[in-house]
Amino acid sequence: MELVYDYNATRPSQAAERGRLLPLMFASVGSGCWIEPPLHANWGGRNVHLGNDVYANFNLTLVDDGPIYIGDKVMFGPNVVVTTAGHPVAPELRLHAAQFNLPVTIGNNVWIGSSVQIMPGVTIGDNTVIGAGSVVTRNLPENAIAVGTPCRVVRTIGEHDRTYYWRDRAFDLTVEELLEAFT
Repeated sequence: MELVYDYNATRPSQAAERGRLLPLMFASVGSGCWIEPPLHANWGGRNVHLGNDVYANFNLTLVDDGPIYIGDKVMFGPNVVVTTAGHPVAPELRLHAAQFNLPVTIGNNVWIGSSVQIMPGVTIGDNTVIGAGSVVTRNLPENAIAVGTPCRVVRTIGEHDRTYYWRDRAFDLTVEELLEAFT
């Protein structure tokens, strides 16, 4: 928790210090990871495994009582909560502070919109997009667009997404031309 505090106290110009602190806080950290402060983590990130090129916007909360596995090139919008901990519904058990912990796994190239809540035991497949404000209570397959409370798959990613970047707004170039421009 002290390291998370130090991380959150860094100034925007202290990128090197942030980079030094991340591997001290997390169980494992790939290359090219960036987390905008503030960051919140129950166990200071000690149960969190980050792949390569993970980006998290402001206010990522990781309830890391159990393991959280985050793949490569995952993007988190602001105010996302990933939780591995829960409590039984039976009131007599909650009186005794009963808790369970289930791992969360997020695949590669996943985009998680702002204010998404990911519940214990969930696995999210590669390339999936989760819409802002969604509450993910069940596993999501790869190549899906999922939204809502509770979060449900509304469609798979397909040819439409290679033509349009937002609703009916088409790319000026083909996806192949855009990819060529990035290389």
